Amino acid sequence: MKFCFVKFTIAIIGISLLASLDAFAQDDAEKVQPVRMGCGLMTFDTVPGWGLRPDGNSAVGPTHGGVVVDSAGNIYTSANAGVFVFSPDGKVIKSYLGKDYSNCHDLEIRKEGDDEFIYAARNQDAEGIKFNSRTGEIVIKLPFPQESGLGLKRFNPTAITVAENGDIFLSNGYASNHIFKFDKNGKYVMHFGEKGNALKQFNTAHGMTLDTRYTPHRLLICDRNHQPKGRLVHYSLDGEFIEEVITGLGMPTSVAVQGDYVSVPDLLGRLVILDKTNTVMAVLGYNPDPAKGRSFQVPQEQWVEGVFSGTHGSYWDGVGNLYVQDWNVSGRIMKLVRVK
Repeated sequence: MKFCFVKFTIAIIGISLLASLDAFAQDDAEKVQPVRMGCGLMTFDTVPGWGLRPDGNSAVGPTHGGVVVDSAGNIYTSANAGVFVFSPDGKVIKSYLGKDYSNCHDLEIRKEGDDEFIYAARNQDAEGIKFNSRTGEIVIKLPFPQESGLGLKRFNPTAITVAENGDIFLSNGYASNHIFKFDKNGKYVMHFGEKGNALKQFNTAHGMTLDTRYTPHRLLICDRNHQPKGRLVHYSLDGEFIEEVITGLGMPTSVAVQGDYVSVPDLLGRLVILDKTNTVMAVLGYNPDPAKGRSFQVPQEQWVEGVFSGTHGSYWDGVGNLYVQDWNVSGRIMKLVRVK
């Protein structure tokens, strides 16, 4: 089963592209048909038009962010303008907009007591934040920690995640590539990492999550531009290098874990799913056009059903469906329904 994608990927891509291009050519968006992608345990159908307004246009505006799902199944996605909350059927039910919520490049969600909280890395606003997913109240702000003694001139956070004890990890992936650790109250604890291309250095620490597939839990970090291009690495929660997990992933932007599986969006225009041994299980939405893979400038009228462009964020819901966001000028988020 682990190698079925090797045998069938070319055929699946060809069939998907033909179906997508034929459907996209129709003027009526309602006639676009779902596209099946992946293989074996990781087979999915797209949901055409998911997340669009009744007039058929994107509901969120330009996207350069992440996706998370709460315990009720609602989907939070961050766009340049702020954070939008969708119901599972793709309708906007709430939004947090404006200067306090804009430019959330990466999201995590955690249940704490009776509430759930969104953690966000705000790249252009030089901070991490934590806010109540129900009320929008911001309860923690994480600016550059002067206590670190680094004296950085640029703080541009790209990723954030949270340990079980509440410790917060914030990556300065668009600048120094240090990863900062804070306690649950936002107090600086320590930092690790540096920019470079050596084994224990980061060349754009772009995405990060708590890898719960292993005991004790560890950090799973997307080292987006590291050579050979695109790798995932494991670090302990104390900042110690553990291992290089997998290389050759293109430009991995984020990671999301469910059970034994990890979804890894690739900015070049695809999403890779790994199992617990970090073997590739499936490749979804592959874009064969080098002009449109890793392209922000793909307007909505050029979207192709089942074909991604600047794949940037993803998240699993409770039954194994995937929500995927493209880095996109028109603002694209897609629902992939797991085929049982």
